[in-house]
Amino acid sequence: MTSIDFQPDSRLFPFESRWYGDPKGKIHYIDEGEGEPILFLHGNPTWSFLYRGIIIRLKKRFRCIALDLPGFGLSSHPLDYRYTPEEHARAVRRFIRDRNLQNLTIMGHDWGGPIGMRVAVEELDRIRALVMGNTWYWPTTALHLKAFSWILSTGYVQGLIHKKNLFVERIIPLGVKHPLAAEVLQHYRGPFPTVDSRAGIAEFARQIGLSANWLAQVEINVRRHLRDTPLLLTWGMEDLAFTPAFMDTFLRDFENAGVVRLNAKHYIQEDAPGEVSQAIQEFLPG
Repeated sequence: MTSIDFQPDSRLFPFESRWYGDPKGKIHYIDEGEGEPILFLHGNPTWSFLYRGIIIRLKKRFRCIALDLPGFGLSSHPLDYRYTPEEHARAVRRFIRDRNLQNLTIMGHDWGGPIGMRVAVEELDRIRALVMGNTWYWPTTALHLKAFSWILSTGYVQGLIHKKNLFVERIIPLGVKHPLAAEVLQHYRGPFPTVDSRAGIAEFARQIGLSANWLAQVEINVRRHLRDTPLLLTWGMEDLAFTPAFMDTFLRDFENAGVVRLNAKHYIQEDAPGEVSQAIQEFLPG
């Protein structure tokens, strides 16, 4: 098991770091504010830092919790971990049960969407509502995503992810409307300083295709068990990966769904934290 020696700048990440002793290793999380809890789940190749602008705005009304999945952010990189979404969902579920979170809203983005959906199905009695942004939870038939996953699964591109930190250096800048400040990008780069530390990033890229059976089961369970759960979609309308068409499946499966369309690309938390925060406050009654 390896740990990451990276210290966030308190000016950019003004939160107290906390640690949960998961059986697979230490999980880093933040727990800010008071009120009904919201659990924020990140995707690839991000960590709890992604949600800083939203949490700063919401912590006066809500208890805002954001964790780093194993192998991401400041969490441990377990040696006996395969970094599949199924394993991540089990880790998140253990965290929720250990903290005994009740009346919980889960916000998921990117891979945090299907992971959050799986957890919501399994912990239905704890769930108050869902907020999803630029994500999915079914085996995608979108040709561009299937091609994206296939390309990223090739030995050559996997090598670039491991050796050159391709996802952080290229994909994050392409996923925002405006260039990130150097110190912000450094906070996405910092937790992945070595070839080995990027294993989770590389595996997530492969799992878009490899987890098709797992995603199919998530989709079935969402349709069976979450149809009546209140859902808010906060969607970056200029996302080239998770295009606005992805919202159609959510709207098919949820009877109580609202949509807020954002002038944003994939990383809506960077492009529109104020708009996302406002939408959540209007969606969740105090």
